[in-house]
This record gives sequence, structure tokens and C-alpha cells, in this order.
Amino acid sequence: MEGNARYVSGEMNQRDFSAGRAARAQGQAPFAAILGCADSRVAPELAFDQGPGELFIVRVAGNFVTPEGLGSLEFGAAVLGTKVIMVLGHTSCGAVNATVEAVQKGNNLPGHIAGLVTAMKPGIEPVVKAGGTDLEQRSVVANVRANVSRLQTEKPILGDMVAAGKLKVVGAYYDLPTGKVILV
Repeated sequence: MEGNARYVSGEMNQRDFSAGRAARAQGQAPFAAILGCADSRVAPELAFDQGPGELFIVRVAGNFVTPEGLGSLEFGAAVLGTKVIMVLGHTSCGAVNATVEAVQKGNNLPGHIAGLVTAMKPGIEPVVKAGGTDLEQRSVVANVRANVSRLQTEKPILGDMVAAGKLKVVGAYYDLPTGKVILV
């Protein structure tokens, strides 16, 4: 979060990315993992002012847990030693908006896009059914929370590490206009 404050203020650390290249070729030891959206406007290394090798990033449109993403996050925690996983959503998320619209109108989306909506629907549908203001924002947060909850209990690796106090899973969203990351 300190890195995000630097990013928001425009006072990011200056880095020579070539300096650690040889050391990074020998292995990696990221301190955190990010389950983030594939949206091209959200770049976690920049948003948190981190250099290569410091974050282990898994991305999928809608920042939700897939079998492959779960395996990757398990690898990050169990093998690489990440101590925290952040599920990172963002404002104006097209995948979240498509899911909200599908819940409201029953849209049939083409190709594999429908699979994204199906996977995200359990976390978002209760918010849509409840109605009210700020539906888009509340849906982004609900999606993040649903995936945090899933990762905290996913057996055998992540759930056991969380229970043992060896891993923390948190949620946040990135505000596109400001660049600020807000914990949820």
C-alpha cells in the first residue's frame, strides 16, 4: 500500500530494471501474489510501485478463481513463499458489468465470454437482486469478497496456510481515475 501511495502521488521509486536481471534469472521470491483482472488499464507492478520479481501475478478478466489460477496461486504460496494474496478488482470492470447485465436481463453472451459470467455470477447476483444505488461498485466489491473468501478456504494448500497463519488473503479494488487501491 506504501507503493500505491507513491504511485498515486507520482513519486515512484526510480529503478534500473537491468540491474537485477542476472539475479532474477537464478530464481524468484515474490513477497505477494495478485489475482487481478486482465484489464490493460490496471498494471499491478506500477500500481504498487514494485519491480520485477516482487509480485506474482495471475490475471483473468473479472479477477476470479479458475482452476489454473488457483494452481498458480498455490505455487506462489507453497513453493515461492508469497505471504499475502490480494484479489484486486477495479472500477469500470467490463466483466463485472457484463455479469450484472446478464443477471438483470438474462443476456446470452457469445463464445467463452459466457463462462466468465457464469463463474462470477454467484458473488455478484445477491448484490444485483438486492438493488439500490452504486450497483456497479457494490458488484465489484462483492466479486472481490467472494474470491477472497474462496481462496481463504481452498484446500488443501491455501486454506491450510491461512489457518496456520502462514498466508493472508485480502481484497481491494483499483480506482481507475485516481490510481488509488482501496482495501475492502
